[in-house]
Amino acid sequence: MPATLYLSSRFVMNTTRNDLAHTSDATLSRPLVFFIIALALMMMSINTTIVATALDALTRGLDTSINWAGWTITAYSVGFVLMLPVSGKLSERYGHYAVFLGSVVAFTVASLLCGFAQNIGQLIALRAIQAIGGAGFTPAATGIIVDHFGDERDRYVSLFGSIFPVGAMIGPIFGGLFVEYWTWRGIFFVNVPIGLLVAVLTLRYVPRGQLARARREAMDIVGMLLLGTGLLGGMLTASYLGETDVHSWTLLLLLPLVASVAALWGFVHHIHRTRSPFIRPRLLLGPGFGAVNLVNLLFGGMTNGAIALVPLYATSRYGLGALDSGTLLIAQGVAAVTLSVAVTFALRRIGYRPPIYVGGTIIIAGLVLLAVPPMAGISPYVWLACTTFLIGAGTGAINPACRNAGLQLAPRRASSIAAIRSMFMATGGIVTISLATAILAPASDPGGTQAWIYIGLAVILMVTLPTIRRVPEHHGAW
Repeated sequence: MPATLYLSSRFVMNTTRNDLAHTSDATLSRPLVFFIIALALMMMSINTTIVATALDALTRGLDTSINWAGWTITAYSVGFVLMLPVSGKLSERYGHYAVFLGSVVAFTVASLLCGFAQNIGQLIALRAIQAIGGAGFTPAATGIIVDHFGDERDRYVSLFGSIFPVGAMIGPIFGGLFVEYWTWRGIFFVNVPIGLLVAVLTLRYVPRGQLARARREAMDIVGMLLLGTGLLGGMLTASYLGETDVHSWTLLLLLPLVASVAALWGFVHHIHRTRSPFIRPRLLLGPGFGAVNLVNLLFGGMTNGAIALVPLYATSRYGLGALDSGTLLIAQGVAAVTLSVAVTFALRRIGYRPPIYVGGTIIIAGLVLLAVPPMAGISPYVWLACTTFLIGAGTGAINPACRNAGLQLAPRRASSIAAIRSMFMATGGIVTISLATAILAPASDPGGTQAWIYIGLAVILMVTLPTIRRVPEHHGAW
């Protein structure tokens, strides 16, 4: 995490203890506050990938099936997506500091309890609670930076893109080490010291701020229930499509699908007619916001879903081992971090649309090259590493612009906007993985079929590339 290390080193060299005793914007140590936020985001990011490495150990340790063990990932994903918009609204209502600290405490306590779980049912329930804490990090952290970082807020928000890829890379490494040399419980216990450190530092150094204007508004319970039902129904549908024994349209598929469509239609109808909606309609479909959300869904979420399937692709098509196929994601992460930091410091000059156009085009090219066989003289591993590096570079290029494009339209709604962005990205990834696995399940040649899935995704992104011209343009700080 080069950007974080650089910022934290600046703090150590240039800031004294007396300076840190105050948390007003005038004396605020931005590098230290960002370092605290980065630790929290890193903890959450590691958690998204570390559990997958311990599924086999979970089945043996808790005497359960692989299907039930897999629900430890599904429960977290469902809870995370459902709670994102709720966390954004709560952050605006009760203050970013309170939600950030509460999220850290909830995540840390839930992680500790996960490590002590005695059966799979307890672990699944605790993972859902852990997701409630994890969902509050990004909306509240974004709000803190927007409120207190002045004319540097655009750059610090952009640096979020250099944190998540690092966490996604080291998560499997930590998971493998804990499972191999200690116990699967270590994948949860590792969050406890980090969470305690973040909580203590937050109490000491993160500015409290003032309660947001949304505190005077009534909470839109009906809107929350409609959106929650719609998202949950959609995710259950996607999860069912990913099961290997799905061969026909059954009630188990139709009921959540119908419930999802009806609830989401009711939600859109509701927010246009209520006085204090859960999510302002313009933040979803308004000028500028609609285009940004679509780009986040397609070029962010769906691309992340495609990358997550690369290890499976490397194994099924080219016969690479688990270690080799897993390390392919390191190239993608390195590229994402590098480009994200580079674009962050160039964004004020080049604006938002150019890096999204360039990054989107690179992603499309990377997906196509990922699908075709290696060129003569190049091993499958090197070929896949190069193509995932390209895709990582593309995602790194678009991340800073996509984060800022929506925020600069309505800085006072920063928490809700950050939550909506994360929701669209998470949804895009879940749908991509679920649909891809549903297509692959009955395939006689999974590797070849997955190559065509990558081609299909590239076509979808190419067709929607012109949408980028509707992304609001901006130069300079906001």
